[in-house]
Amino acid sequence: MSISHQERTIISLIKSCTKKSHLLQLHSHLLRTSNFYNPTIFLSFLSRFALPPLRDLSYSSRIFAEFSQPNVSLYNTMIRAHSLNHESARTGLLFYQELLHLGILSNAFTSTFALSCCMKIKCLLNGLQIHSRILKDGHLCDSFLFTSLMDFYSCLDKGNEACKLFDEMSHRDTVAWNVLISCYMRSGRKRDVFPLFDMMRNSNGCQPDDVTCLHVLQVCASLNALEFGTKVHKYIVENGINTGRNVFNSLIAMYSRCGCVEKAYDVFKQMDNKDVVTWSAMISGLASNGYGRDAIEAFELMLKEGISPDDQTFTGVLSACSHSGLVNEGRKFFNSMKTNFGVRPNIHHYGCMVDLLGRAGLLEEAYDLINSMKIQPDATMWRTLLGACRIHLHVALGERVINNLIELKAQEAGDYVLLLNIYSSLGNWDKVIEVRKLMKDKGIQTTPASSTIEWKGKVYEFVADDISHPRKKEIYEMLDEINQQLRIAGYVSEITSEFNNVDSTSKQYVHSYHSEKLAIAFGILCTPPGTTIRVAKDLRICVDCHNFSKMVSAVYDRKIVIRDRNRFHHFQGGQCSCNNYW
Repeated sequence: MSISHQERTIISLIKSCTKKSHLLQLHSHLLRTSNFYNPTIFLSFLSRFALPPLRDLSYSSRIFAEFSQPNVSLYNTMIRAHSLNHESARTGLLFYQELLHLGILSNAFTSTFALSCCMKIKCLLNGLQIHSRILKDGHLCDSFLFTSLMDFYSCLDKGNEACKLFDEMSHRDTVAWNVLISCYMRSGRKRDVFPLFDMMRNSNGCQPDDVTCLHVLQVCASLNALEFGTKVHKYIVENGINTGRNVFNSLIAMYSRCGCVEKAYDVFKQMDNKDVVTWSAMISGLASNGYGRDAIEAFELMLKEGISPDDQTFTGVLSACSHSGLVNEGRKFFNSMKTNFGVRPNIHHYGCMVDLLGRAGLLEEAYDLINSMKIQPDATMWRTLLGACRIHLHVALGERVINNLIELKAQEAGDYVLLLNIYSSLGNWDKVIEVRKLMKDKGIQTTPASSTIEWKGKVYEFVADDISHPRKKEIYEMLDEINQQLRIAGYVSEITSEFNNVDSTSKQYVHSYHSEKLAIAFGILCTPPGTTIRVAKDLRICVDCHNFSKMVSAVYDRKIVIRDRNRFHHFQGGQCSCNNYW
């Protein structure tokens, strides 16, 4: 259908309107000239009012109701407009149902926008009905709609259904692969993302793009998979992938999260158009790897470059102060946030300050800071203080913190374990028995800590006393050999922090097969001498495993990098980058 010169002129005027007042004036003119209800002009006007940047759902709904015979394009506009946020998504589904009730034939766009409404409100039933309608109308040949369906199932934690749709696709484009990767990430199958990336590279007519690389780099950062992350970086360079700020920032975050801050800095130096996200990523990377002073220097250089810090920047710089014991500097930055930069402290900034003060032994000051907050402290903040109580063996405050967690109904097994460690370190076995009975009565059970290590592009996971690995016999033999060599070198197991009231021999056995020790043994078994061993642990490393790692780095002349829940530990020559401050 051709559009007349007059119609093109009016549509051009509609598109040029940048303010609602201009559109309202044009609306009045079109009504006077009887052009408003021309279907082509009306669609353009409705789209301009219903969609960003001038989005006004109330006004667009009123003018939509005035059109006597709305078609599928008009309904699509209204469904799309309402699909953009959670608050209006249910209304979007009502428009979809109205369209079906009127017998108007829907198209692939209709279903795509309706599925977006379902994702916003997490409504599986409506989504299933839309899927059924898609099958009935024969729209599954549309690849964009296919990937929208995959995205819908993925968002609602129905990963198997999303994967099944992918398998049924006759033609898989890059978008479909990316949705499948994001589906795996959402459903906790992060380690399966790596073979997907390789399969995608080997597929015909479809290659990873910048979105693919961003997803995979995020997984590499999460799993401490430096080898695969470096492989993705090489692919980006060799294939000329869009190296905009997002890709560079993700590379900085990946290398930093894998304990390779030198490579993160190399990427950082290559960037010409650094923004606040770039600087914040570099500052946070330096902080978590123990380069507190360097992180502060980076912050000061950022200010000289004229980049204004945001809340993420201050989280990074306060974390740097915390990990390096820079109490006075941390106080200065915290106090300057709102005064000098207009950044209001949030829960994360207060958490960093509690961590900073707690590590430094200023427990009462940390407790007073929490009580002085204008925002409600969360469970994470109380746990941070509880961890400091454990380090400094402050029983009374630890008991108060547990009471606060109980009030929040947020207590976990780890909280009681920290309290148990305080009591056991002081030899108060009556309290140990009391707390363990309380845990049993409440049905609170501890979850085994886990450690991961990457080898040949695959991530292996270990838990304490793990026997699931196919090479378990070799791993345990290697660990026994390591322990023998360390004892010859003077290593003695640290047993004071173990909360079980058992004899020393039993305690040493309990410590011998912690998950990070098994991962280190696997690394020594599988890699050539001199290779750096990189381990990620989901909890804070214990004192014994910390001492063990230091000794291994000296006896076996290996650099060992362990990322625990709080920070990185770089072990080399019998020393740790944290200087025993963690």
